[in-house]
Amino acid sequence: MTAVEDPRETLADRAYRSVREAITGGALAPNEKITERGLAERLSMSPTPVREAIRRLEQDGMIKRTGPRTVVVAEIGTAAVEDLAEVEVALRGLIARFAAKHATPAQLDHLDAVLDEADDLLIVIKQRDAENRPIEKHLNGLLDVMQRFNDAVAACAGNAVLVRLLDQTRVFTRAERRSRTLERVLANHQRNLERYASHRALVRALRAGDPVAAEQLAIDDVQAGLDDLRREPRSTQPAER
Repeated sequence: MTAVEDPRETLADRAYRSVREAITGGALAPNEKITERGLAERLSMSPTPVREAIRRLEQDGMIKRTGPRTVVVAEIGTAAVEDLAEVEVALRGLIARFAAKHATPAQLDHLDAVLDEADDLLIVIKQRDAENRPIEKHLNGLLDVMQRFNDAVAACAGNAVLVRLLDQTRVFTRAERRSRTLERVLANHQRNLERYASHRALVRALRAGDPVAAEQLAIDDVQAGLDDLRREPRSTQPAER
């Protein structure tokens, strides 16, 4: 599934996201040599936004320079991944803390409405699963809804810097996160689907203007999610029957 492009995204942002996803998704392998010109042709862009994207990826430690216009994909070790996960968890917690301070009544009502959609999908998923019917289409719909929820929480924070930092430090790209989440939910429906119940508690904390509770709820949820995504699934089931 192709992610919806943000109309506010610059060409440099798009180049950065595309190359980062290619690296984390394995399309660009560790130690693979890449050039500004090659990436520009691959992305159908001029060299200028690609050059800016490479500079940002160097700062992220995802690539390293070997020549004036040549870089190689860096090998990201286990320790680096652990550090990145810690940063992502902290940033998600901070976003929830800011959201508790700045969310408007209209934004909070929108969060509840999004979760109502998620509840409806959960009912359908559980019913279809009990009837041994395909559920992947509805799971994808649920993941779309929950992505909207997370984006809406970030909007409540009213802090573009935090949101941009989060986008730059995610352990998994959105596409990779979706793929791994689908794999794990299909392997163990009940355990993974019940995790979504914690989002109601987060909205209650935001409504109460309780930044401490909101931050802790977000941290616990993100930490559990990342731990699960980085763990090998015990079993898998066919996506469609």
